[in-house]
Amino acid sequence: GTAKSPFGFAVVIWLGVPSISPNNQYLACGSWDKSVRCYEVAIQEGASGGFGSQQTAQINAQLRAQISHEEPVLCTSFTDDGTSVLSGGCDGQAKLWRLGQPQGQTIGKHDAPVRAIFAVQMAMQSVVLTGSWDKTLRIWDARQPRQAAQVQLPERCYALDVRDTLMVVATADRKIAIYDLAQLATGNTTPFRTDESTLRHQTRCVATFPNREGFAVGSIEGRVAIHHIKDVNRNFAFKCHRESQDARGSQPATCNIFSVNSIAFHNLGTFATAGSDGVYNFWDKDSKQRLMAFKPAGNTISTATFNPAGNLYAYGLSYDWSRGSDNYNPSTPNQIMLHHVKKEEIQQRNKKAGSGRK
Repeated sequence: GTAKSPFGFAVVIWLGVPSISPNNQYLACGSWDKSVRCYEVAIQEGASGGFGSQQTAQINAQLRAQISHEEPVLCTSFTDDGTSVLSGGCDGQAKLWRLGQPQGQTIGKHDAPVRAIFAVQMAMQSVVLTGSWDKTLRIWDARQPRQAAQVQLPERCYALDVRDTLMVVATADRKIAIYDLAQLATGNTTPFRTDESTLRHQTRCVATFPNREGFAVGSIEGRVAIHHIKDVNRNFAFKCHRESQDARGSQPATCNIFSVNSIAFHNLGTFATAGSDGVYNFWDKDSKQRLMAFKPAGNTISTATFNPAGNLYAYGLSYDWSRGSDNYNPSTPNQIMLHHVKKEEIQQRNKKAGSGRK
């Protein structure tokens, strides 16, 4: 299934709403055309049904509503109760859009673009957390609305992920700040730990493990680093999203290196990467294996994520300018693609004898 937008995508996120229908879900995306769109996605997996079905699924996506920012949108997420969409963008605004309302409400303002936005629980209260290029992390009480707290970051926020009380912020200069939201709730704004990325080039994305024991970092140099918070001896990095060509005659061997634009963990503990090469791969970090490699999509993948049920993988096809203006083709459509995930594609496998890093 596909959903179309006239401009490139900044982020795609999912919300599962089983109280409405077990076969219907909502997907939100932010775009460079300054809009936030909400799609309803229906999936029918056949008689056997459910995650892991061998049958080809019927998927249908319909645009249900949209709102606008004053500038391009860089991040979106759903509130915990699923009634509202949060968004942030280049206008520095953090917005809360109650689905069914014609416009979003501005709940906060940064001094520079908002790169990440999440709804989190702190001190038994639901608050909104934003990370910005103004080198701050801010916590907002959306009910008032008002700023409840501010945290100074080591540099500009380039990527951020939150899972329960674990928050990981990747900034400029390859800094990674790890926070405990329980400590933040007490007023302690000091990170639990601040690391320097083991990858040599700019951080592009970060994603926390489902078990909250670590996180993965992707860079513009076609590499992913796996970080464990406690057992650092298990940390490792691997190359991906690269295109090698052997030497032929007088032509030397070449290797094209692409940015890792997205890392998304599945609820089984495995994960997907997507990059500027237009390829997405499924991986198992524990056995250090690539589970699946999919064919190039014909455009760069700017963002991607799994739905909560784990049976759909949504990825946005839009040019990310990684090859400059000469490679921009305005006639190439910007689309959200939906891949039906089968269990055998994403579940962990036994490590093969003698196998190592892939």
